[in-house]
Amino acid sequence: MKKPSLKTCVATAAALMLSGMAALGANTAASAQNSVENTRDRILDSLQNDPDVPKVAPAGYDATIIIFSDYQCPYCHQIHPTLEKLLREDRKLRIVYRDWPIFGAVSTEAARAAMASRYQGKHAAFNDALLSTKGRLSSEGIRQAAASAGVDWARLQADLARHRTEINGAIARTDHYARIIGLSGTPALIVDSYLLPGAVSEETLKEAVQHARRNQAARAAEQI
Repeated sequence: MKKPSLKTCVATAAALMLSGMAALGANTAASAQNSVENTRDRILDSLQNDPDVPKVAPAGYDATIIIFSDYQCPYCHQIHPTLEKLLREDRKLRIVYRDWPIFGAVSTEAARAAMASRYQGKHAAFNDALLSTKGRLSSEGIRQAAASAGVDWARLQADLARHRTEINGAIARTDHYARIIGLSGTPALIVDSYLLPGAVSEETLKEAVQHARRNQAARAAEQI
């Protein structure tokens, strides 16, 4: 499997800067290369460790999948069972959910509700209910998904108001990074520093996770 590196997708401006610097000499080009790599690392750290986004993070996790998704995206619904299966089978896998509502107001409403549900410990169930909804999503459908997930609706509304700044800020940051990386739609997954666009297969995703673990082991060995 050929996996495009996030390093090559950071930003058109950064890539242009690097190519332009190359003409100025090796030292300057190397400095620009380091700048691009540092930018990549900062983006990855921010995407993985944002305190205001939902995560499944088991103790001792050693690999991370970041998923950009929209609750009205049919391909996000398609890949959801694959991610759930991986979580059941792999007890050292972390998943970071970056809600990127690009399909309109209902998508934003669903994203904000799902993010608020984590304050009552219901994100996993609510996320599953939303991504199991058949047909076009609506405000009523969001409420029905909440009910099936055992979400306290009154508390959800209170949490939406109480945590508005955190929720809106996280969605804005996700949109910002999606545009920097150059994403064109959902779903998109980042495993280690590899970008996997679209509803990739279970086999591809497993291979990417194992590749990430080999890279991490190699980096750890270099530091010894």
